[in-house]
Order: sequence, then C-alpha cells, then structure tokens
Amino acid sequence: MALVSRSRVYADVNLQKDREYWDYESHIIEWGNIDNYNLIRKLGRGKYSEVFEGIDTTNDEHVVIKILKPVKKKKIKREIKILENLRGGVNVITLKNVVKDPISRTPALVVEYVNNADFKVLYQTLSDYEIRYYIYELLKALDFCHSQGIMHRDVKPHNVMIDHEEGKLRLIDWGLAEFYHPGDEYNVRVASRYFKGPELLVDFHYYDYSLDMWSLGCMLASMIFRKEPFFHGHDNYDQLVRIAKVLGTDELYEYLEKYNIILDPRFNDILGHHSRKRWERFVHSENQHLVSPEALDFLDKVLRYDHQERMTAKEAMEHAYLYPVREKEGKRLGRTVNSMVDRESKVENGSSVNASRTVGMAQSRLEISTPILNNTGTPQPAAQ
Repeated sequence: MALVSRSRVYADVNLQKDREYWDYESHIIEWGNIDNYNLIRKLGRGKYSEVFEGIDTTNDEHVVIKILKPVKKKKIKREIKILENLRGGVNVITLKNVVKDPISRTPALVVEYVNNADFKVLYQTLSDYEIRYYIYELLKALDFCHSQGIMHRDVKPHNVMIDHEEGKLRLIDWGLAEFYHPGDEYNVRVASRYFKGPELLVDFHYYDYSLDMWSLGCMLASMIFRKEPFFHGHDNYDQLVRIAKVLGTDELYEYLEKYNIILDPRFNDILGHHSRKRWERFVHSENQHLVSPEALDFLDKVLRYDHQERMTAKEAMEHAYLYPVREKEGKRLGRTVNSMVDRESKVENGSSVNASRTVGMAQSRLEISTPILNNTGTPQPAAQ
C-alpha cells in the first residue's frame, strides 16, 4: 500500500474554513439571465466545453462564454464553486455570471475576456526577461489558489491566457480543479499528458498542490529550450519513459521506494535504464540566449520526481531566476505608493497626517497587477 503523503504547505486550509466553502455538492447555483449575452464568434472547443467570445448587452463589455458539455452535475458545481471562491484572486480568470439555456438546460460560464495570443507563436518570440515575467505572473495565480486550498490540476499553455500587449496573464479552465484535503485519494486521470506529473503516471493518489509545479516546470522547459512540448510521450506509459530519460531511472526507483509505489508491470519492457541528464545538454545555438544558470537551477528544483522536493509556488517566486522581475515590480510599487502618498497629503489639505497611516492607505488601494509596457509589448518599469 502506498505511503500517505501530505502537502508541505497550505495542508489544512480547508479544515480551517466552513464546510460550505469546499462542499461543492451542496452548493446552490444562482443562475443569471442568459438573454443579457450575445455570441460573437467561436474561440475553441475542449473535451468538456465549447468557448465563444460574446457581448454583455447590459454594458457592451466583451466576455467569454464557456458552454459546458453534458457532464456530471457535481463536476459543474465544483468548477463554479471554485471560481466563486477564487473570484478577485491575482491572475485568476474572473467568473462574471453563470447562465443556463432555458430549453436545453445547458449551463454556461461567463468569464472576463482576455485578448489572448496563440502560445505556439508567442512562446517562440519571448525574450529571456519576458519568460521570467510570465512565469512569475503564473506563480502568483498558483500561490493564490493553493493558499485557498485548491489545486488546478490542468496547468498547460492552453490554459494560460496571455494578452502580450498589456502584459496580462490569466489562469483559466478550472474544470479539473479540486479542493485539497490531506489524506484524501485523488483521481490520477487529470492534467494533459505532456504536463502530467510522475505521481499521476505511477498511479500515486495522495498528490497535492505540487502537481501544478511540475506542470509549470514543463512549461518553462519548453519556453527556454524552445522545445514544445518538452516531454513528448506518445501515451501515458511512454510519457514516464520520456521523463526517465531525462531525470534517470535510478532516481525514479528511489521515488517509488520512498512512497511504497508499485510500478505497473507494463513498464518492465519499456522503461530500460537511463542515467540522469544534465540540463545543459538541452542548450543549443537557437535557445542559449534564454538559458542561464539561474534558469536551470529553477527548472531543476521544480522538475523533481519527488513531489515533496519541488519548490512551492511561493518558494519559486523567491528564486534568483525571478529576481529581475521582483526588482522591477518593487521599483514600480515604490513609485506608485509614493505618488499615492502625495495625493493623500493634498486631499488632507496640508493638515498633519500620520505618515505610516498615509502609506498604509495608499498600499491598501494599490493592486499589483499589470506592468507598464513599451511599444513592443515587453514588460517594462515606468520611466524613472
């Protein structure tokens, strides 16, 4: 029997919240008015939904309307409850409304519109700094949802909307997301093949938030090495083989032994023996401008077999690889707070105001979100 594992962070979040926060099966959905929305064009389709660009006729605002395909009612309730819980969270797509077709009874989610760039084109053009910036923005979303007791379980480029001109990132599609309860067994048939963590591929059911960090690592590897996808398995079995060819088979067996995991016998004939590869082996003339020692160290600390050894989202945000992004954001925050303090002082008409109170008021009104951009769409600090 596999060893029960417990998340290193945010393990008891849902234990500390009221039952109604995570008991999505008991959630009562408040339906909005479907007549307030007009469809403009189809944006895409997935396994569980069709997605359209639409207009909210009450305010002429562009929205995205996700029409759900027939699935179990509790899955729909779970996605809605999670989106409601995360509403207002940094870089999490905002749920605006939930509506239902009066005839077919088909439910649809209305969310904010993002002028998304095709990642297959965008990722080939990103600079070193831009990659760091978007990884940092994605980590903000992941740390937020993890801090709220929620695993996304389907992190991949298709679910990371990027408006490059605005430098805006949103994590979307929460249909596979789930509340984390330590000791619970979770379905391993989640995430998309190229982004599945080893825990899913070896049928380990006691996984946690760290699954999302593996998926982020796969995204980063594909971005800096210009190899999409980075682990390109033909099926779920071959996917683990592709991972083992990079991380090593001895290390895989150590992981299996630590958690008392029994490997599917089908791996006996296909796994072979592979030594761990150095990340430098993936550097070549076309990607070397995107690779740094800090990038490889970051990658090494998220692409680990052992989910408990992976950096958490918060730890990753503090990594040296993301220092240039933190530095620019800090400078921008400082300038914004200072300008707010000046405005607060003027509002007080020169009267004596406690300085720390003024700064606190300014900071409370400040939402760290989109950076200032130059005309190439590159995130930039404001002019000094």
